[in-house]
Amino acid sequence: MPRPIVTRQLKVEPGIARTQTKPHLAVTIALQSTLPSMAKTTSWRTPKSSAAHNISKNSDDRRNGRGRVARSATVTSAPGVSPLDDPKLYVNRELSLLEFQGRVLQEAQDETVPLLERVKFLSIVGSNLDEFFMVRVAGLKRQVEKGVVECGPDGMSPSAQLTAIRERVTALFQAAHECWQEQVLPSLNEAGIEVGEYSQLSSRQRSGLNKYFRETLFPTLTPLAFDPGRPFPHISNLSLNLAVLIRDKEGVEHFARVKIPDSIPQLVAAEAAPPKSAKGKRPAGQSFVWLEQLVIANLTMLFPGMKILEAHPFHVTRDADTAIQELEAADLLESVEEGVWQRRFADVIRLEVNKAMPPPVLQILMENLEVKPSDVYQLSGPLALVRLRQIAALDRPELKDLGFLPGTPAALQPEEDGEDIFAAIRRQDILLHHPFNSFQPVLSFLQQAARDPAVLAIKITLYRVGKNSPVVETLLEAVENDKQVAVLVELKARFDEESNIEWARALEREGVHVVYGLQGLKVHCKTALVVRQEGNVIRRYAHLSTGNYNAVTSQLYTDFGMFTCDQEIGADCTDLFNYLTGYSAKAEYRKLLVAPIDLREHLERMIQREIEHQRRGERGRLIFKMNALVDKRAIQLLYEASKAGVQVDLLVRGICCLRPELKGVSEDIRVISIIGRFLEHSRIYYFRNAGEEEVYLGSADLMPRNLNRRVEVVFPVREPRLIRHFRDEVLATYLSDAVKARHMQSDGSYLRSSRRARQEAVNSQQHFINRAASQLVAKFG
Repeated sequence: MPRPIVTRQLKVEPGIARTQTKPHLAVTIALQSTLPSMAKTTSWRTPKSSAAHNISKNSDDRRNGRGRVARSATVTSAPGVSPLDDPKLYVNRELSLLEFQGRVLQEAQDETVPLLERVKFLSIVGSNLDEFFMVRVAGLKRQVEKGVVECGPDGMSPSAQLTAIRERVTALFQAAHECWQEQVLPSLNEAGIEVGEYSQLSSRQRSGLNKYFRETLFPTLTPLAFDPGRPFPHISNLSLNLAVLIRDKEGVEHFARVKIPDSIPQLVAAEAAPPKSAKGKRPAGQSFVWLEQLVIANLTMLFPGMKILEAHPFHVTRDADTAIQELEAADLLESVEEGVWQRRFADVIRLEVNKAMPPPVLQILMENLEVKPSDVYQLSGPLALVRLRQIAALDRPELKDLGFLPGTPAALQPEEDGEDIFAAIRRQDILLHHPFNSFQPVLSFLQQAARDPAVLAIKITLYRVGKNSPVVETLLEAVENDKQVAVLVELKARFDEESNIEWARALEREGVHVVYGLQGLKVHCKTALVVRQEGNVIRRYAHLSTGNYNAVTSQLYTDFGMFTCDQEIGADCTDLFNYLTGYSAKAEYRKLLVAPIDLREHLERMIQREIEHQRRGERGRLIFKMNALVDKRAIQLLYEASKAGVQVDLLVRGICCLRPELKGVSEDIRVISIIGRFLEHSRIYYFRNAGEEEVYLGSADLMPRNLNRRVEVVFPVREPRLIRHFRDEVLATYLSDAVKARHMQSDGSYLRSSRRARQEAVNSQQHFINRAASQLVAKFG
């Protein structure tokens, strides 16, 4: 019998409602009992019923409406509870990341999500797991090879983590493929989008596909033999291949490998079959076949005169967490280029094969790729789910989320004809909430600066700018207009290195002052500074953001940006860029919090301040929104805050190593993860501060890498109206989400709200879309 749920409604600041829940029911998967740091449950395993994800509304207010009284920090209620370094108080980082992938998979399993969006989420699961193996699993394997036995805060050794990861990933793969085969694929078929087997096509359809093979695909294929004279071919990272067994005329069997080209669409369109329904209700649509099936059907063209015995697809993942040898490199750009090249030849971390692959063929692959049985994943259905993004991109708007027009803040509307964006910023700080607000004002800010004769200099940090970047084009235009332009391009942005190298060289060719990054640090802050001559005054205009200067991802990620001409913030930005481009030992900034200089110190001090407020009888309150919570010192401070009676709400999209609602430790901590249409990417830090509220935004999560090994900027929201906006509108909306929110339990699992199906249930992202629409209505009438 599941335990009944106890829910309590807490008194909070105006506009911020809070409901805390106790564990309900989750679907059980047997795991090793020796793993103390993660739940033995996953809520994404069985999508058949929503009962496993429900959270009840039963109310039990422990305070009886009275104000909160600070409690002693001494833990006395649970004899098994240890000090705050007890491993039982921490969730394993890697298993928490896999739990996040399970929440992404839930969106694919959710029948209320538009069909092609469900396909998109399946492809995201595939892409995320590829990166997980390339980086996280690869790192653990290197630790095991080096004999590392040290454990993290959760007490799990690298080898124990690998064992647990395999069990979790196996269950996750199974659930994802079941979702594709049993739920999504039949629904696509009903919608007129067929992804079928080559063998099931009509003769007319096969004839058309075979013609495509001969004319387009065949010239790109290169069969590679494996025999004493020809060594086993190199298998590139993330490549899909065919293991082919053939027999020659003398009856001798041979092994060959055929790489499936990734430059060709992975799903080949066949002539659509007529609707199967006699009434014609199913729309006539499109029919697709996986590329590897078409290749298998035509292998005789690649091996003429040979008998094809069998062919099986396999997919390889290599270690991509290449360390850049900065200290030994005379040129960081060349070092990064070398590291990217070396990835191609790194160790194989994972081998995915179809369950139909016979043991002798699998053994050939394992021996030559040098993988162990624990590195092999045998799957049912298509390999490399990331390839489903081709289906998700089909032009079927009725099967996707409704489009919307992003709004523009009224503060950016010119009050007089010919007024520029700088005049609007001089009046007040201006907040942008992407993608609900357009990214165009950011581009306009840079474009006007590039063309304005009064602008003297533009400085900016670029982390992930993407291809065909309008930001970079604007910077090049600024150089042509004789502006001083300084750009820090972070070459070490993982998997964007090659794109960033290309942009760095393009900028250098045009005379831009380009800095590649700092030795030993990754520059992750998102900052732009425009220096302008206004009469006898030099004024600095800044744009600071939680997200990248990327016009594409600004439509996919939720982020905040702020324009300001605050003198102290402008002076801080100048000091920051001097630190990034030159030599600076500056140890303190006026208003910005900068890692690794003083960000950790200030955040810890502000959390401690909230604890002291609570102990003096004030209502302590912390609301943090971030992508990940991993840092042990930060977690321990949040535990201390909870033990003191501070009310702590954590909106953590991904990894969370803190365990909420542990008796005597984290009873006053709630953790919510919101997974929806857009990737939650913004970082917000709210402190009640005895009524003198403070809000900070920035690029940093509470992770050791952000606080210790990256250059990060967290900036204050200064104006009271904007602080109220964050408290009453932004954070209150996120905390009241009942549709896309998942509530973390103390065992590391997540539960969904039973109220999510109700008409009045809040979907935070949809709320912000509706708000943007109302701004457009107000603007245009």
